[in-house]
Amino acid sequence: METAQTLLSFGPEGWGDEIASGVLITVSLALATLPFGLVLGFLVALAKQSEEPSMRLAGNIYTTIFRGLPELLTLFLIYYGAQLGVQQVLRLSGTSATIEINAFAAGMVALGIMFSSYASEVFLSAFRAIPQGQYEGGYAVGLSYRKTMRLVVLPQLFRIALPGLGNLWLILLKDTALVSVIGLTDILRQTGIAARVTRESFLFYGLACLIYLLLAILSSWVFRALERHAERGTVGR
Repeated sequence: METAQTLLSFGPEGWGDEIASGVLITVSLALATLPFGLVLGFLVALAKQSEEPSMRLAGNIYTTIFRGLPELLTLFLIYYGAQLGVQQVLRLSGTSATIEINAFAAGMVALGIMFSSYASEVFLSAFRAIPQGQYEGGYAVGLSYRKTMRLVVLPQLFRIALPGLGNLWLILLKDTALVSVIGLTDILRQTGIAARVTRESFLFYGLACLIYLLLAILSSWVFRALERHAERGTVGR
């Protein structure tokens, strides 16, 4: 027990500082990805219910591709593909510099794209759950399309979509572990290094499990609070 306490302590003799840093990276990456994925997913949902056939086609192609590709493959395509693409452009311009893409930014883009492809379906289902009469009522009182969306549709949309988005957030939180393969020092990478150095795999991987479970529990509490807040003022509440 004393050995475990020493290994998990903060300071030069323990791995507490490194693991805490990994937790910070994981949470920061997830929080940075969330708004990007939400906005992109919302725009894709708008495209998929657009009256313009080309917009619907583009939205359907987007979700089909990124829901069909494995998450790890998408991450590799963004991280390594972007580097190769930039270097190829530089070669064409006569420059032979080596460009390295920031792992955090690549992880955020890759996770955001994957998150948005699923979030778009959640938003699309929420759009379809709102009766057409809500739109017609907004137009009847003189609201423009934008004001009808902002004042009438969006509050209902996010209330309906919250449970699905909460599930996607938990998936996103777990998917951040994938960025360890491109060198980002998240929870999994830091605990993995500690396990290899100390040969205490069960201790550190078990700790990683507990950290992810704790983050999931805290996230569930937050989303339940958001759902209760969103339900206030609705009929029957």
